[in-house]
Amino acid sequence: MTQARVLFVDDEPNVLASARRQFRKDFEVHTADSGAAGLATLAAAGPFAVVVSDMRMPGMNGAEFLAEARRVAPDTVRMILSGQSDLDAAIAAVNDGRIFRFLTKPCTSDTLRAAVEAGVAQHRLVQAEQELLGKTLQGIVGTLTDILGIANPMARQRTSRVRQYAAAMAAALGIDMPWDLRLATLLSQLGCITLPAGLLDRLYAGEALDPVEQQQYARHPDVAAQLVARIPRLETVAAMIGRQLTPADFAGLPPDVHAWDPATLSTVILHVATSLDERLIAGEQPATALRHLQASMPGLPDPIAEAVRAVHQHSAYMDTVFMAVGELSPGMVIDEDVLATDGTTLLARGDELTRQQLADLRGGEREAVSPRIRVLIPA
Repeated sequence: MTQARVLFVDDEPNVLASARRQFRKDFEVHTADSGAAGLATLAAAGPFAVVVSDMRMPGMNGAEFLAEARRVAPDTVRMILSGQSDLDAAIAAVNDGRIFRFLTKPCTSDTLRAAVEAGVAQHRLVQAEQELLGKTLQGIVGTLTDILGIANPMARQRTSRVRQYAAAMAAALGIDMPWDLRLATLLSQLGCITLPAGLLDRLYAGEALDPVEQQQYARHPDVAAQLVARIPRLETVAAMIGRQLTPADFAGLPPDVHAWDPATLSTVILHVATSLDERLIAGEQPATALRHLQASMPGLPDPIAEAVRAVHQHSAYMDTVFMAVGELSPGMVIDEDVLATDGTTLLARGDELTRQQLADLRGGEREAVSPRIRVLIPA
């Protein structure tokens, strides 16, 4: 097993030297002589399983350091080792830094070792839980999108397009696509599973829906949100999905989009991506679609509008490659209709490959005409 990494932060050189001697055989030990140096080490040499900090240090005390450490390295277990007995400082360390242990100097070697080992064990437990939850969540999302693809292929194709548009907008805004936005795009059309057959076909063909159909379509975000909200820890994702057809009130937001709450920015991106897809699929040209979006969303910030323009710069977010069927993997987007030797369509342009589609393509009775398929891969 790889040695756990532990960071000691203290302005007393003898304390750091003692920590190195005591733990060097069992852990990968790093040290820093101030809060600022500790943050630099977290950024440059992380991640760490445990960070142990002195309380009283010049410039930045232990409570301030651990509060910032919690922000930049939330999974690292945090501890205080201090000779200071000030109650207010101890309370600040516990509340702001969410520390795992509070140890006082002088601290015996056995006590310190037991605390560090407990911290490492806690870190491994948290990492194992996150890995399990991540794999479980990935499986749930994959299953739901596969079911959507079987029940309503048009909705599954729309999911792929909305995800591409959202990813392109996030890249244009200079942000990494947040995990909750990624999941929201993947599950955004889940409510379409309840729509009557052919409703989306007519909508995408530009045909008018009758009042009942319009009401059914308008409800699909709420249906999806209710389903997703049942999955633990996806409440924020469910809220984004539920508001995908609801315009944002830009008047109440800061002028700088990067100052927005991350959930608000993600919700706006999902709404704009969904609205953009509705207009493009109806046959509008990108420039016309953007003008209509701006008209329907008073106060749409310029950076969002510029991000919409970037959607059609494929190189900004997708790579185009030709691949053999055996090289394809889930998540790739088909960039051309894939025909069988009998002339039927196996995959339509814009499909985001699912596990089931790949299985059918590789093991089905009908073979693709072309041995290599043009696909888009998220950059």
